Amino acid sequence: MLRTDWTIAEIKEIYNTPLLDLIYRAATVHREYNATGEVQVCTLLSIKTGGCPEDCAYCPQAARYNTGVNVQSLMKKEEVLEYASKARAAGSTRFCMGAAWREVRDNKDFDRVIDMVKGVNEMGMEVCCTLGMLNEDQAKKLADAGLYAYNHNLDTSSEYYSEIISTRTYDDRLKTLDNVRKAGVTVCCGGIIGLGETHEDRIGMLRTLSTLPQHPESVPINALVRVKGTPLEHNDKVDVWDMVRMIATARILMPATMVRLSAGRAEMSQAEQALCFMAGANSIFAGEKLLTTPNPSFEEDNLMFDLLGLKPRVAFKDEKELAQA
Repeated sequence: MLRTDWTIAEIKEIYNTPLLDLIYRAATVHREYNATGEVQVCTLLSIKTGGCPEDCAYCPQAARYNTGVNVQSLMKKEEVLEYASKARAAGSTRFCMGAAWREVRDNKDFDRVIDMVKGVNEMGMEVCCTLGMLNEDQAKKLADAGLYAYNHNLDTSSEYYSEIISTRTYDDRLKTLDNVRKAGVTVCCGGIIGLGETHEDRIGMLRTLSTLPQHPESVPINALVRVKGTPLEHNDKVDVWDMVRMIATARILMPATMVRLSAGRAEMSQAEQALCFMAGANSIFAGEKLLTTPNPSFEEDNLMFDLLGLKPRVAFKDEKELAQA
């Protein structure tokens, strides 16, 4: 049964379960709710890079940090569709477009993104965008264009949030998620570990996600990528066991959600990634870059899939199964 009434005490007990027992429990839940031999393969493209006015302490695209990221204006639709076509040929079934904006503005650039969404949707891929904050009307326009998912991460707990970002509030994040839901678009929302947060903050973030009126359809679990020039460049590398613990807890709390092993995968071995899949991860980003940070190549992932006996999840699987029911 899917629950949205988890308490902090319940989540803390799950999170602090001895690790092997936690993995076993999460794997059991995963097998009950999901096809464990398949992984959703997503590709993320930065369609507008750098120059963001926000002060997210982890982000190399913030204009105020000197990270070596070159500011690039919004890509042309033809370039984006060509990239999407290559991603589809390599095995991706979801294509996510990210723009380094604080918020969506009703202008020609947004109109161009709408056209991109229509184009990728026509290719038969699930289309996702991450464009910053958006209002109800903008979410509706994206939905009408064929947007399948919208990514807007919480990043961390509400208590720790102001230590990482001061240019918007936690409630701003939640309001955007609400606007996405009202438009009938699926929600992709997770967070980052390794920001300097406590285990209590990680538990708090998972509680917020798992007690939303409806669980996010996708929850990315990111390990901080320590980018030179950002305030967090000297943070410790995230331990793989922390990633496994977060993924396993997320899987138990949100059994039917796609739990995505996201940023930080480039620093993980195949064996470490296999543990994450065993603990309930069933989604990855593929392709050599995640916006501006490194990621394993399609070729590396294909070799890993062959080794582990995994296959890509088909696009729009939930809708297809409903139609056949």
